[in-house]
Amino acid sequence: MERQPIKPIDLNADLGEHDGTGFAEDEALLDVVSSASIACGGHAGNPDVIMRTVRAATERSVSVGAHPSYPDRDGFGRRSLDITLDALVSSVEDQIRLVARSCARENTVLKFVKLHGALYNVAADDRSVASAMAACIAGIDASLAVLALPRSEMETAARNAGLAVAREGFIDRAYTPAGRLVPRDVAGAVIADVAAASARALRMALDSIVTAIDGAEIVVAADSLCVHSDSANALELLRTTRQALERAGVTVRAFA
Repeated sequence: MERQPIKPIDLNADLGEHDGTGFAEDEALLDVVSSASIACGGHAGNPDVIMRTVRAATERSVSVGAHPSYPDRDGFGRRSLDITLDALVSSVEDQIRLVARSCARENTVLKFVKLHGALYNVAADDRSVASAMAACIAGIDASLAVLALPRSEMETAARNAGLAVAREGFIDRAYTPAGRLVPRDVAGAVIADVAAASARALRMALDSIVTAIDGAEIVVAADSLCVHSDSANALELLRTTRQALERAGVTVRAFA
């Protein structure tokens, strides 16, 4: 396979997923990433955590995104809730606007939206949910970009709504042969080995290829690479990945 010219890539992490006890960990991650998806209170976080995380990101010139979820703090947003689409849209709109207000108070601009957890996965395959989320985001601010799984309903819906899209690859998660994330309750779904995960990240960045959980090689054309901040080795993984990317001549740069 002929390698294409090296393009810049974004490194992102999901941050602010605590109630005031994780600022030191978040700030260390912010020293490495180029974009931060900040929890909006639906699955974690609160107004003070959001404000302080936005401020810390702005101080480091890290692009700020909102990370809304199902309103499910008990399940950390990793359960698909049986709520009406109207109720879901209302909750997500409130969550995004909360982060946008924090950005305005910190004299910065909210740049993108990335759905969290179960909502991210549902919107990847459910056209009605994806379309509702895209319309919600566009109604708040049509200049917002959307971070979405490649070849997903969410990517299509966002583009149809006139929104910019960045396609996301996951450093610390396994893929199915169909290009979806392996559910967390399946053995091997989370990749904890730093060397293995950073090698996967480099291959995604250079060749848009990742090995799925069954050994098949699949295309994952990513503009941004994600590490989950609640992984025990998130900081080490991000540092190792960034070093590997930069050694290979890949510029780490925010997509928005």
